[in-house]
Amino acid sequence: MPREIFGREYAFLPRAELLTFEEIERLARVFASRGVEKIRLTGGEPLLRRDLETLVAMLARIPALDLTLTTNGVLLPAKAQPLADAGLRRVTVSLDSLDDDVFKAMNDADVPVARVLAGIDSAQAAGLGPVKVNTVVKRGVNEDSVLPLASHFRGNGVVVRFIEYMDVGVTNGWCLDEVVPAKEIVAAIEAEWPLEPVQPGYRGEVARRYRYRDGAGEIGVIASVTQPFCRDCTRARVSADGKLYTCLFAAHGHDLRAVLRGGATDAELGATVDGIWRVRADRYSEIRSAETVESPRVEMSYIGG
Repeated sequence: MPREIFGREYAFLPRAELLTFEEIERLARVFASRGVEKIRLTGGEPLLRRDLETLVAMLARIPALDLTLTTNGVLLPAKAQPLADAGLRRVTVSLDSLDDDVFKAMNDADVPVARVLAGIDSAQAAGLGPVKVNTVVKRGVNEDSVLPLASHFRGNGVVVRFIEYMDVGVTNGWCLDEVVPAKEIVAAIEAEWPLEPVQPGYRGEVARRYRYRDGAGEIGVIASVTQPFCRDCTRARVSADGKLYTCLFAAHGHDLRAVLRGGATDAELGATVDGIWRVRADRYSEIRSAETVESPRVEMSYIGG
């Protein structure tokens, strides 16, 4: 959410257009009845949502659900324990560098890295582990942060996942020159600390996992640009205003809020979700990667879903 776009005068959605906690819980139960096993609260920054602990407690009552949250970590020192008490299981924290200047360049963040690290410590103390750290790696900006991050979290139970830089959405330009391939990241770390691959925990796991041969934990890499995983993707996302997107990059979603507020039964809501999922054919990352090989810089206008 760049400041030049989302400034003080930006017109955010009225509260009435956002899903209520009760509507979110109902959707979650319908998805769980269709086989969904994990729900991740994300954003934006989910910790800015007032009374988020209440929603977490509601979702935590859904049987056999892995309930997680992704955050920038800034508010975790105050929120980690209440979230854990409400039933949250794990958190993932976004952190692209240990250097304040590089961190700010990557995120337009006006907070020091120390506050994010304090949030990670708070999450670990609250039992929200294993904590994962997501690091987006962009050529010319923070590739020199890979080894310091790996070193910092080695041996303390935090799993760092290095993510190839990519455009999210439909308006960003995308240039292959800005991507540090996952293979290069793994090679750089392995040159310092020998690694060995770890088998995926489940089909559709997006991160390729490696563990340190000396037993100091593991890392992951997400190669969504150089090795797209569209064909095995089992993920969907629901926006705060109730749109169902079957691809991270989709520009247009399916309006579940209208179905929710139109008097549909749970069975009818479930049938709507089934119908959307059966016909999904999203291959945006594969298409984008193929076309980028042909042209060094592309603006994508086609979005699956």
